[in-house]
Order: sequence, then structure tokens, then C-alpha cells
Amino acid sequence: MTARYGKVGSMIVHQDDPFNAETPPAALAAGDRTPADRFYVRSHGPVPEIAPGAWRLRVEGLVGRPLELSLEELRRLPRREVVATLQCAGARRAALMAVRDIEGEAPWGPGAAGTAVWGGVALADVLARAGVSPGAEHVGFAGADTSPEADPPQPFGGSIPLEKALREEVLLAFEMNGEPLPPVHGAPVRALVPGYIGARSVKWLERVEVRAEPWDGYFQAVAYRLLAPDEQPGPGRGFPLGETALIADILAPADGAVPAGEVELRGHAFAGGERFVVRVDVSTDGGRRWTAAELLADQGRWAWRRWRATVALAPGEHELAVRAWDSAGATQPEDPATVWNPKGYANTAWGRIVVRVTS
Repeated sequence: MTARYGKVGSMIVHQDDPFNAETPPAALAAGDRTPADRFYVRSHGPVPEIAPGAWRLRVEGLVGRPLELSLEELRRLPRREVVATLQCAGARRAALMAVRDIEGEAPWGPGAAGTAVWGGVALADVLARAGVSPGAEHVGFAGADTSPEADPPQPFGGSIPLEKALREEVLLAFEMNGEPLPPVHGAPVRALVPGYIGARSVKWLERVEVRAEPWDGYFQAVAYRLLAPDEQPGPGRGFPLGETALIADILAPADGAVPAGEVELRGHAFAGGERFVVRVDVSTDGGRRWTAAELLADQGRWAWRRWRATVALAPGEHELAVRAWDSAGATQPEDPATVWNPKGYANTAWGRIVVRVTS
């Protein structure tokens, strides 16, 4: 299958319709920000065609003044900008599928993540205009994309706590890396919820609903929930995913052969919610001994930390591993088998690759 929607041909395409593709690891390792033509895409239905001039955003529910805003009206609010990493909840699923099959799910690797500069307006400014009513606890988002995955088919949607929705980093975004938001990434406007799984940053946004209860649609009540190993998906089973899990990955070199001598390892680490990465360790012997990697530029609370380390590798096979530590003192578990779940979400296990060093 070939890449579409302006993506480079090297994208790892998991599904052509709906389009689902991840960034090659080497492309992620190339810089702090992910260009739009290399940014991963997670879709649950066809990309809707929306004329920006005809687009309207409805703000309703537990508000004093329901609103209907055009793109032009939205742009009149103070512009905000945030550097933020988005990550699919199924990122790194391939390592869980190596432990035990996960039927019907794509084998996402570390490329189901990306960092961009997002521009738009604060959701809090829009909610201030609408006036949040007593009893409100959550803010829901509904997109224009109808998904046949849901039963019954319905627009993609989800919600976040009101407390998070009122924070300055949560945007109604219409720009990505200084350019208009591309259609495949949610144009004309998407929600942008830093620190939360990508599914909460709803694309092709049409409706904001202030609610007393969390979103009760399929993609929060059934999908994007963490289940026990013996559970089957169903309404209310497990618990809904929210903040992004702590991860670290080796992005370069790739699995395979490398020359003997000093080798530079490069990768990224990310902690969601209010946590941030404080240390990254690397190992050249499968985790028996660790050394600290160098953390590169700090792009802010909501973006990944890129890291690098130079290691000396003798001829032979080496299992390279990486783990991150966050500001809460948590680190990643060693074995993906310990975090396996029926949908393959939130793989927090060590990042690993195997290299064969040639003399």
C-alpha cells in the first residue's frame, strides 16, 4: 500500500481505508518536531470533506449561552500555541502482540507518536463565552467522522474532565507546525489535549458538549478502555484511558547489523499527565547494567524528551534496552508480558532492539 494524504512514501501503512499509518523510527529520531508529512495518522473512518467557510462549532450542554461559531469567529479569540506530543493509545502494541495475539488490532510500533507546534485558541476561552453551568464535570468532543467500527455506527467522540478542559494548554487547534491543519489531521479544527491519549484530541471537531458525566459514546464507553487479561470489551468494562503512559524507545539504530566500535543510540521518552521525564537509562546487555543517557532539548511540559547515548559494542549480538524515569519516581517495567491486555493499549515496557555487530 502507498501513503496518501500528502504523506511521504516511507510511512508504515497499517490500513489504507480508513487510513492508518505510523512514522518510520529513523524519521522520528531526526528532530525535535515531526513534520506534517511524516506525522502518524490514526483514523476510525473516512476523512470527511469539510468546507472551512461552511464549518460551524456548536457549544452546548451545561452552559448558560449555547454558541455556534464559525472559523472566522473562532480566530478572533486570542491565539495560543503549544508544543505537544500526541501518542496513540495503541503505540508499541507490536511488542504485546509478540507475547500473545491481539485479534483485529494493528501492530503499531513506536512511530504512532509525534510532536508538533499546535496553534489555535484555548478551549477555556470558548467555555468562558458560553458560561459553564453548575453540575458540569466533563467536556465532550464530537467529530464529523462517522465510524463503522462503533455499534451502532456513530461519530468519533470522547471527553475529558472539566478541570483539564479549563487549562491553558488545551486548544481548539487549526494550525500544525505554523501551517493550516491538514485535512487528515482534523481540519478545519480539532481538539488538542496535551498529556492525554491521542483519542481524546478529537479531529474534525463539530460539537463541544459540557456534561455532568463522562462521554457515553462507543469510543469511551467501550473502546479505549484498559481491560484485565481475561476481560472482553463491553459497555463500562475496564476503565477509560486518559493520561498517556510513560514510555521510552530506541529509534536509531534499527534492528539489524551495525559496525563494531562506538555506536550512537537515539530515541525519545514521554510521560503524560502532569508528569515529565527526568532520566533515561540505556543498557547494552539486555538490562543487566544501565548507564544514563543524555537528555536533549527540553521543549516544555507537553512534549517528549529526545535522548542520545554513545556505547561501545564488540562484535556479536547485543540486546539494547532503554527505560525512562518520570517526575513521580516511576519507571517502566521490564517485560511486556506483565502489561499485556486484550486491546494492546498502554505498553509501558522497556524499549528494546537487537543488533548484530560486525567486525
